Amino acid sequence: MMYHASRKPPSIVKSVLNPTAEQRANGAPGWAPFDGPDGNHLLGQTDVAFLAAYSVGMFFSGHIGDSMDLRVFLTYGMVGSGVFVCLFGLGQYWNIHNLYYYVFVQVCAGVFQSTGWPSVVSVMGNWFGKSKRGLIMGVWNAHTSVGNILGSLVSAAMLKRGGDGWGNAFVVNGVLTIACGWLVHNFLVVAPEDAGLPSPHGGEQHETLVSSSSGNSGGELGVLEPEGRDGNVGGDVGSIGSATSKTQKYPHSPKTFAKKPPAAGFKAALKIPGVVTFSLCLFFTKLVAYTFLYWLPFYIERTEIGGVYLTPAQAGRLSTLFDIGGVAGGILAGYISDKFNARSMTSAGFVYLSIPVLYCYREYGSSSMTANVLLMMLAGVLVNGPYALITTAVSADLGTHESLKGNARALATVTAIIDGTGSIGAAIGPMLTGYISSHTNDWNNVFFMLYAADLVAGLLLMKLVMKEIRNTPTTLK
Repeated sequence: MMYHASRKPPSIVKSVLNPTAEQRANGAPGWAPFDGPDGNHLLGQTDVAFLAAYSVGMFFSGHIGDSMDLRVFLTYGMVGSGVFVCLFGLGQYWNIHNLYYYVFVQVCAGVFQSTGWPSVVSVMGNWFGKSKRGLIMGVWNAHTSVGNILGSLVSAAMLKRGGDGWGNAFVVNGVLTIACGWLVHNFLVVAPEDAGLPSPHGGEQHETLVSSSSGNSGGELGVLEPEGRDGNVGGDVGSIGSATSKTQKYPHSPKTFAKKPPAAGFKAALKIPGVVTFSLCLFFTKLVAYTFLYWLPFYIERTEIGGVYLTPAQAGRLSTLFDIGGVAGGILAGYISDKFNARSMTSAGFVYLSIPVLYCYREYGSSSMTANVLLMMLAGVLVNGPYALITTAVSADLGTHESLKGNARALATVTAIIDGTGSIGAAIGPMLTGYISSHTNDWNNVFFMLYAADLVAGLLLMKLVMKEIRNTPTTLK
């Protein structure tokens, strides 16, 4: 949640950093170097600096996360993210007007932020099996939209207290992120086995237990057998040097530890069927989603709605309705994909439906506040639905694919490949939006880009969609 909350301040303060001519006439000073005629383009460069670093870091953080303690890894990521979010805001108090400072801070923030998504999806994959995974992940994924809403409201509240104090929007969100990092370090349980509970994956993984009990000179070696109906885990344990054996339950003690299989490599993860296709699809769906994430408040503030222009704080609060729609979209997409066992068809359906809805939002959203609210929330449902489904349930499915032969230690790596590719699109979308809006002064061109991205995303999934249709039981056809 806080990873997403800490990404919202840039979108909320854009209008303060680069005010309109009318706002300047009313005393809004802006903030160099973003207050010039190319201000939107420069703001887009800071966005792409963050997202490019995030996408590159994602490919490395996934494998690192599969290879180390995820609790510690997440703690470093959250604390580092919070520090650099604070440093962006402190640029106001230190009177820094150098573009390279803000770009550098965003690059560092992006690297630390990349530790988050592969790790948390991996933790969720550890705790939940494949039964109703789409719905469970859809509900859980609501935290991203809740984080966006929280970040927007906190940032808007800081602007309302004083529009010239935009730095507080970053500092407050950064401090909250650091505080949540402390909570993760002290309370996160990465896997059920760490709490002495059976794995939801049953017999998918066989782990070797090594006991260093001082009562046995040579130690004992045991192999975990699949979980029985009574919920206990049992196995034959043989002492070294002895031919006798006995049945022993899982010895939950500090003296026992699990020797985990090595993390799956990058190449092995790429060979899993569907990883490349969904990665490319997410490239385009995330391009659309992150264009809204970074530019929707700015677009609302510059668009006359029912004959009225909103303030930056009002636009920031209104934009949270897109994320509320996103919560419903993630849950709905997960439920539908579970019910019909159709991840690809669900994703493609949402993507195709989003195109006419985005067109209606652009053409009719300015007619009244009611039309704007309804169309914005519907757009949030259809834009965030497939994005949420692919980055959660689909990634978890592929990270525990049968081709891995029981090694589930590919979850973070697979998630990193899919979301890392998507994050490249997430970097390109806001960058192109800043460039197009600055050089053409026509938001229709930005929406044409969004229509095209959604169309390509849907077309990429068609091969998998046809396969799912052929595999659909006759009763559902």
